[in-house]
Amino acid sequence: MASKRYPLGIQTFSEIVKGNYFYADKTAIVYQLAHYAKFHFLSRPRRFGKSLFVSTLKAYFEGKKELFKGLAIEQMEKEWTVYPVIHLDLSCGKYYSLENTYSILNGILEVEEKKYGLKVNPIDEKSFGGRLKNILLAAAAQTGKQVVVLIDEYDAPMHDSVSDEDLQKTIRNIMRDFFSPLKQQEGNIRFVFITGISKFSQLSIFSELNNLKILTLKDEYSSCCGITKSELTQYFREGIEEMAEHNGLTYEETLEQLKQHYDGYHFSINSEDIFNPYSIINALDDKEFNSYWFTSGTPTFLIELMQQKNLDMMDLNDIWARAKRFDVPTETITDPVPVLFQSGYLTIKGYDKQLDMYYLSFPNQEVRQGFSESLCQYYTPSEVGELDAIVYAYKKNVLINDDMGAFMPHLKAFYDKFPYTIINNNERHYQAVMFTIFTMLGEDVKVEHTTSDGRIDLVLKTDKSIFIFELKYKKSADIAMAQISDKDYAKAFADDGRKVVKVGVNFSEDQRSIEDWVIK
Repeated sequence: MASKRYPLGIQTFSEIVKGNYFYADKTAIVYQLAHYAKFHFLSRPRRFGKSLFVSTLKAYFEGKKELFKGLAIEQMEKEWTVYPVIHLDLSCGKYYSLENTYSILNGILEVEEKKYGLKVNPIDEKSFGGRLKNILLAAAAQTGKQVVVLIDEYDAPMHDSVSDEDLQKTIRNIMRDFFSPLKQQEGNIRFVFITGISKFSQLSIFSELNNLKILTLKDEYSSCCGITKSELTQYFREGIEEMAEHNGLTYEETLEQLKQHYDGYHFSINSEDIFNPYSIINALDDKEFNSYWFTSGTPTFLIELMQQKNLDMMDLNDIWARAKRFDVPTETITDPVPVLFQSGYLTIKGYDKQLDMYYLSFPNQEVRQGFSESLCQYYTPSEVGELDAIVYAYKKNVLINDDMGAFMPHLKAFYDKFPYTIINNNERHYQAVMFTIFTMLGEDVKVEHTTSDGRIDLVLKTDKSIFIFELKYKKSADIAMAQISDKDYAKAFADDGRKVVKVGVNFSEDQRSIEDWVIK
């Protein structure tokens, strides 16, 4: 049993330190940030350690030196000046109505007002900006120090009201007023740190903070949230060893499995690989490679948005984009890519300096497989268990028996039951669905695989075989197979060592499903 506990659901730095929980030391970044600028903004996905980082900043600025014993910052900070800290956590309620919004903001400010003995006239209760200004003035006057302001999940009110345009517009105006004293009282402020998931227009919320430093894509702050590989092996080695023993794996095999499932996030051009902290902590605690982060918040809204924009898994498989496409405000959503990136479903996987273009893709197996399953549920007919049936058929026939021919009738049956309303009757649609299905199954699958003689529609790799798929629409499976043979697609895998299986498939316009197939 591990000598320390895993901080499941714990986001308070002092509790982690005092409770002997596992902790990846981020305090060097805290020190660096505290001496960088005055106004800062950081966007990161949900459940990615933002609140813990804010809590660490809070403890540092409150001068709680005893909490940092043995951590990097202990050797860096000499003065440990105590500042008054105003901590505004906007994730503490649901902003589904104006009444809720007023109640939540009132409760947040009351906590700070009590600290400084402030009384609020009922007539001024909804003057949130005025109340925050008075808190800043009182904190500075009573302590003789500049004030630190930490704002966690600033965008929660906007996210909760996203389905009601009028409500969101009203809430946006309320929040603009709420935050307006930050610029007005700049002389009384030592440090401001704002976190959120999405990047809303600076003009819409922080209209006067024209010197706000955006940290989201900066190399030096790319690892302030999440867990790097070096941190994982340094601070969680004991847990990895226990997980390895539990699953009958070596330490290296377990580390590789953790990497495949939960690693792969990059938040800047030169970012280290970042592991999802929520998934890592839960996986080590359970000693299982399950889906944790993804299942904690199904992206129904994003799936619906993709359908509205006629996008599918193939569109998300290989995205080259300039930063202004994905690192942009998301009030008016015309493109799902910025939301997918800022929410953690896509991440930076490469950068071409000459073209100034970023390569975006799914970060890891957990997200890729989970997202494809969510899309499959959209395609799936209403009968309960259809997805489980296709998973069972695939594992039994392909993974265990290495028999694609026995699996194809099950795949055809899956297509047969698609509602006509969601079918785009063309070859690309059927290719995208097949790619989504095999991705959901967790396999190594590529679409439009380039060879010297052309592009293979789909390549599926298992431990035993490599399956080359050529898909046709309103033609025949024989024509598909002839193309595989004529272009000699198989030679691209001649040195692999696995059996190469050719699969020609034809889709019928009338049946809107697989009509026939040939396997060689």
